[in-house]
Amino acid sequence: MANKKPTILVTDDEKSIRNSLSEILEFEQYNVLQAEGGETALQQIRESKVDLVILDIKMKGMDGIEVLENIRETHPDLPVIMISGHGTIKIAVQATKIGAFDFIEKPPDLNRLLISVRNALSRNELVEENKRIRSELNNVKEMVGESPAIARIKKTIEKVAPSTSRILITGENGTGKELVARWIHEKSKRASKKFVDVNCAAIPSELLESELFGHEKGAFTGASDRRIGKFEQADGGTLFLDEIGDMSPDAQAKVLRVLQENQITRVGGNERIDVDVRVICATNRDLEEEIRENRFREDLYHRINVIPIKLPPLRERKDDIPLLARWFLSQLSDKEIIYAGKSFTDDALEELKSHQWSGNIRELQNAVERMALLSDGESIDRDDVTHLGSMKTGTKSDLKELAEQSLSFQEYKEQAERYYLLNKLEEHDWNVSATADAIDIQRSHIYNKMKKYDIER
Repeated sequence: MANKKPTILVTDDEKSIRNSLSEILEFEQYNVLQAEGGETALQQIRESKVDLVILDIKMKGMDGIEVLENIRETHPDLPVIMISGHGTIKIAVQATKIGAFDFIEKPPDLNRLLISVRNALSRNELVEENKRIRSELNNVKEMVGESPAIARIKKTIEKVAPSTSRILITGENGTGKELVARWIHEKSKRASKKFVDVNCAAIPSELLESELFGHEKGAFTGASDRRIGKFEQADGGTLFLDEIGDMSPDAQAKVLRVLQENQITRVGGNERIDVDVRVICATNRDLEEEIRENRFREDLYHRINVIPIKLPPLRERKDDIPLLARWFLSQLSDKEIIYAGKSFTDDALEELKSHQWSGNIRELQNAVERMALLSDGESIDRDDVTHLGSMKTGTKSDLKELAEQSLSFQEYKEQAERYYLLNKLEEHDWNVSATADAIDIQRSHIYNKMKKYDIER
C-alpha cells in the first residue's frame, strides 16, 4: 500500500453526499470510486481493487446491511465504514456484528471520518502483511501454469475459497493436491487459523483414530498423557485429509460422524467436543470405483465431494512444463548460490516437454534439481535432459557400472533393489501405498526395505 494510493469506494444513493465525500477523500490523496446503489457497489468490488468501502445504510433497492453481508461473504477482509442519517444503537450494533469496521452518523464529522478511514486502511494493510508472512512461513506458492486446465482450476479456487464448502481434490501423485488445499486455505476466511494436514496413508490404521480425534490419558497402553487430535488442532481452521482413499472402514465411519455432527470424542473419553473445521480431502484413487468394490463408504464420499477439483497430470498440460522448469530453477537459485546463473536452453525446454513425467510435478522438480547440479557451465541443454532420461530408465551402462562396483552378487542385488525402490518412490511422490500397489508388494514390506536401506525422503 506504500507504493500506491489506496482506493476507497463511496456508496450512497444521494449524489451530493457522494460528491462531497469524494472531494474530501481526494484532497487527502486517496483514489475514489463512486456507486449510487448496492448492486453497482458489489460490481465495482468485483471488477476493481478496492481497499475500503464507505457505505450508506438506507438506499433504494438493496440496502447497506444487505450489501455488507454480501461483502463479508465474498471479501471477508475488506473494511467497511457504515454511514447513516437515521442512526440508532440497534442498527449500529447489527452492522458491527456483521463485520462493519465503524459506524458514523450523517452528516459525518470530518475529523472523525478521516481518523476512521486511516485506521481501517492501517488494519487492512496489517491483514495483508500478515497473510504474506503466513504464506512465506507455510511455503505456500500459487499454481504455476497458463494452460486452460490450470486457468479453470484457479478460477474455481477463487470462487470456492471464501465459502465453507467441503472440497475433494483428485489427481495422480505429484500433481500438486496439497498445494491446492493450502492455497484454498490461504484465500479463505479461515486463513488466520491453522492449516492442519494428515496423510491417511502414512499412519497405521490402528493409530489413525487417535491421530484424528486425540485420546485421554490411559486410553490404551502407552497413552501416558492426554493428546489433542488433528480435528481439535484445526478448530476454526482447515483440516486437510490427504490420501483419504487409503483410510480404513472404521476410520471412515468415525470421520463421517464428525462431519455430520461437528463433534468429536477423544479415544478413551466420553466428552463430546464441538469442532468448527473446514475439511478438504485429496486422493489419487478413483473413489467411485472404491465404492463399487466396497472399500469406501458412499455416504462419506457424498459428504466430502461437495466441490470436486480434478488436477490434470503433467502430460496433459505440456505447455506449462517450461514455466514450471524455470520456476523450480529460480527457487533453487534463491536458496543456494551453486545454482545461481543457471538457465535452460530452448532445446532443453522442448526436450523436457517430450517426456511423459509419470511422477508429474514432483518428478519434474527433482529432475530440475539434478540437472542444475550435474550440468556443466551455466546452461542446461538438450544433452543434460537426454542424460536425465537414461538415468531414470536405467541403461545397460548403468547396470554394468553397478556390477563393476559391487563386491559380491548379494551386494549387487541389494544396490539394484535400493536403486529400484528409490526410483519407484520418487515416481509416486513418496506415497508408500501407491508405490506398493504399483510394484505389487505389501506396504509393510516397503517400510521394512526403506529401513533396511536407510531410505528417507
